[in-house]
Amino acid sequence: MLDDGTYDAIVFDVDERDGAAVISFTIASGPKRGEVIELRSQNWRGDPVELLGIPATITVVSGEPRVRFEP
Repeated sequence: MLDDGTYDAIVFDVDERDGAAVISFTIASGPKRGEVIELRSQNWRGDPVELLGIPATITVVSGEPRVRFEP
């Protein structure tokens, strides 16, 4: 998992497992550049495939990640 902080990322894979969207990101900058993480969302609505290639910002506070997808 990522340390607390803010990370630029890109979505490179999306899967649906057990009714949840599992989104794979690669970190795009900084010392963690190139690392891959997966985040799972039970609340995702819509077609997760539309996220492929989308840039995102992942903010981790107290070990809890939050994702903001860039337009």
